[in-house]
Amino acid sequence: MGVVDLGCANLASVSFALERLGAQSDIVRTPSEIEEAERLILPGVGAASYAAARLDALDLRDALCRFVRPLMGICLGMQLLFERSEEGDARGLGLLNGVVSKRTPEPGETWPHMGWSRVRKTRSQTCLFDGVADGSYFYFVHGYGASIDDATAGEAEYGGPFAAAIEQGNLFGCQFHPERSGEAGARVLANFLSAPC
Repeated sequence: MGVVDLGCANLASVSFALERLGAQSDIVRTPSEIEEAERLILPGVGAASYAAARLDALDLRDALCRFVRPLMGICLGMQLLFERSEEGDARGLGLLNGVVSKRTPEPGETWPHMGWSRVRKTRSQTCLFDGVADGSYFYFVHGYGASIDDATAGEAEYGGPFAAAIEQGNLFGCQFHPERSGEAGARVLANFLSAPC
């Protein structure tokens, strides 16, 4: 299991969460390490423009785009799977169609979205949410998000519904932080670990 280091994520929290599940993880920083990984997690926090620049500076973009085994993006890492983010007009990996846009909170809500929110499954069958009760709470920290489309596996509400999780082919993603979301988050990570290669 490889955890991609773009220099903009709390790698330790992801690694510890995987360790609690009995999974060994390695921090990967080069194209060759990506190519050799059985599966990958792409975590991220902060600005999309910085993360996109790091993809290029580290020469990781092509290796990630060629990766055919299970790949999960977490938070900003999930946003990078899309074509573009409005945050700094950042170029994503283009593995998923669509543009990540700024969330506009409802009156009385603060920006960014920070805290626990319910996630509703958008499919009857979903790998990530297998064994997770519909409407379970997960922990979010984000101001931008993807619209709901065919890749969406779970949705949440913040300034209207948005894609809280995606599944498409070998791609998985969580806008929430599974490593900070208690038992439900641990189950999501375990489900990704057992996703077929």
